[in-house]
Amino acid sequence: MQNTFITIAKFQYSTEAEIIKGRLESDGIQVFLKDNITIDTDPLVSQAIGGVKLKVLAKDEEQARAILKSIKIYSVDNEGHPMVCPNCKGEHIKMYSTITNFKSLMSFLIGLLFFTLPFSTRYQYKCEDCKTEFPTTT
Repeated sequence: MQNTFITIAKFQYSTEAEIIKGRLESDGIQVFLKDNITIDTDPLVSQAIGGVKLKVLAKDEEQARAILKSIKIYSVDNEGHPMVCPNCKGEHIKMYSTITNFKSLMSFLIGLLFFTLPFSTRYQYKCEDCKTEFPTTT
């Protein structure tokens, strides 16, 4: 059972998985990526097949999960300081894009139909502690 691989994380793109793979391997943990070549060939299938799976040996699972937990990335300001939630003053803030109005919806649809990049994308921050959403300041 110690020689079997266990999935400990999933990523939408292989570049994210490769960064974490390098970090884990630098600590002596053997890592295997599944479906990374398929997604590199056609990124649109990432959601359909469940993303790139990051696998480690069962004996290294606990250590690998501890490393993943320690390097979880949150948003920082222009000076490199952690973003602070205006509601709870927590520092577990993530940025995400959203479709909030007609202009961004139309931009998304045009991009989807003509395989182009979106013209208008809105970003917001969300606190993982209190779930407060607030707009970007820049």
